[in-house]
Amino acid sequence: MTPRIESLLEYTFARRQDGLRRDADWAPLLSRFVSEGVSDEVRARVGLQEMLRAESERPAFLDGERIAFTRTVRQIPELHSASEMDARRAAGTAFGEKGVVFNVTADFAPTIRDGLDARLSEIRSRLAKAREEGDAEGVEFLENAALSVEAVLGLAETYRAAAEARGLPEIAATLARVPRFGARTLLEALQALRILHYAMWCEGEYHCGLGRIDQYLLPYYEADLAAGRLDEAGALELLEEFFIACNRDSDLYIGVQQGDNGQSVMLGGVTPSGAPAFNALSRLCLRACGELKLVDPKINLRVDRSTPIEIYRLGTELTAKGLGFPQYANDDVVIPALERWGYAPEDARDYTVAACWEFIVPGCGLDIDNIDAVSFPGALDAALRGGAAGAAGYDDVESAFLAEVRRRADALVEKYRHVEILPGPFVSVLFRGCVERARDVCRGAKYNNFGIHGTGISVAVDSLAAVRELVFEKKLVSLPELVSLLDSDFAGRPDVLAAAKAAPKMGNADERADGIAKRVVAFWGRAFDGKKNDRGGIFRPGTGSAMYYVWHAREIPASPSGRLSGQPFPANWAPSLDVPVKGPVSVVRSFTEPDLGPVCNGGPLTIEIHDSAFALPDGVDKVAELVRFFVLRGGHQLQINAIDRETLLDAQAHPERHRHLIVRVWGWSGYFVELDREFQDQIIRRVELAAS
Repeated sequence: MTPRIESLLEYTFARRQDGLRRDADWAPLLSRFVSEGVSDEVRARVGLQEMLRAESERPAFLDGERIAFTRTVRQIPELHSASEMDARRAAGTAFGEKGVVFNVTADFAPTIRDGLDARLSEIRSRLAKAREEGDAEGVEFLENAALSVEAVLGLAETYRAAAEARGLPEIAATLARVPRFGARTLLEALQALRILHYAMWCEGEYHCGLGRIDQYLLPYYEADLAAGRLDEAGALELLEEFFIACNRDSDLYIGVQQGDNGQSVMLGGVTPSGAPAFNALSRLCLRACGELKLVDPKINLRVDRSTPIEIYRLGTELTAKGLGFPQYANDDVVIPALERWGYAPEDARDYTVAACWEFIVPGCGLDIDNIDAVSFPGALDAALRGGAAGAAGYDDVESAFLAEVRRRADALVEKYRHVEILPGPFVSVLFRGCVERARDVCRGAKYNNFGIHGTGISVAVDSLAAVRELVFEKKLVSLPELVSLLDSDFAGRPDVLAAAKAAPKMGNADERADGIAKRVVAFWGRAFDGKKNDRGGIFRPGTGSAMYYVWHAREIPASPSGRLSGQPFPANWAPSLDVPVKGPVSVVRSFTEPDLGPVCNGGPLTIEIHDSAFALPDGVDKVAELVRFFVLRGGHQLQINAIDRETLLDAQAHPERHRHLIVRVWGWSGYFVELDREFQDQIIRRVELAAS
């Protein structure tokens, strides 16, 4: 790491950029929108214009930087009042989260290559045609798209002039080229990407991914090397500066917790034509993240059964640094799964992740991959009190549980029968086909599927195994008695609680639990067959939980598995908390027993490994082989946390000593001391495994 990068890193990590920020009062703008009944499309455009005008965003430059743009306005404009949104919901419209475009990855490559002037030319040409055709909706979209692009170019020009005035000729020269014209060098490409990505957040989109940067930035890196403008060390320095910039404004971004911002990148895999895609820039990205040790961008690494062990080692070296990434995605499972769901082969091969781990195709996927979730422990609790109450045998309990899962899945289909997305004229310019169709991306993209998480699957499986053993095999307690005990945390029956905890559990390669898991996952994979949303898409079930592993756990009492009330579920696809497992190999075996293709919305197996394992001479090699074993076994996604429970406890007690401590939360990495206590506690309770 060069002294320049060290200085920028220290500045950003210490949050000195906070001194550049100011608050903005957008209330008058919202009041005008409401009183005048301004259309959604115009609101999005005006909001972006107001955010980017020179009176709002004031150019700020950091000492030594070469890639500019630092946000100085804390708040982005609210475009719709709460009463307006409530009225829409009351009329039968559903929204995903805030209702805007989110959890997306734009197609940055064409605009970095051609420049925004080329996009403006396309918009104006299509606008003329829309006017000739009398297409009022198309005219409104294209007019606002053009004005939005001009607003972005306006801020870039403001920055250029300011850089020139402050004696920063390199930045001024770069901004004279991009984003108006196409990039020619890696520096120009990174600056263009910084501006385009920055503008999406300012328009109101959030969880905006960066996609396959090692693919679309590679031509600029190779051109620089060929021309002698740059060597590997120089390219690494530029990548590190860009990655630092990703952390500069991230505390202003929307998320459940600090760090939950969706700034994910995908490395490796295959090209749209199927050729191996891991390249020299992929390697440099891994190296840059390892040197910086920051939470952004979150690294995802695509692998398959043919991936050389060296690449697994490179990924594991990052894990060993305690970053909680890379998160691995298995092309052997994901690509066929996407194709079965209707994605074209070339698009399936081009997949990335939307924010945490939900699979999406850059520039043509407007999938709402986390629109809702089914609580599997909640479904079992309801079944035990309803359809399974008079069960004559275990099979009746499992059938009642699956029927409740089906009922909840059907309820979500009905709940999201009519979903709207608010417009984003600028982000639409970065999506394929929007300008040609003369329609905002909110009207639909090539893919418009909805993803449904499956929360706490292992808790439900473990609970079913416990019901079978305690009620029907050992006859330690009747089913009604067991249900009553759940409401009191097993009060008065420590023997039943002990037996529940000792019953078969996922994570130990125990067929008594894993056999149930195979049936449950297979059922979940078929739960939405034949169901469509009104945007023309399907429903994609997954094994992820997002933040629901905390939220859903609050809704039910104790579970038959021995989980007590108030205890959270495991994050995503992982063993239940406090379950003594034999080791990481047994966990991998258990959690790759089911066929994971039909539940490939995303949801990684999450494993905690004590950080001392990496200190062993062969520690990195062993964990790399574990990852490869997972892939060969047909796992879909994997994330590994290198943690030490005592360090986490000390960080809770003395956060000032552990400012840099990074942990994997549910699909993203964050600074442990910045998390709410309930998320910290859940991480501390996770199973630590020996890498043996």
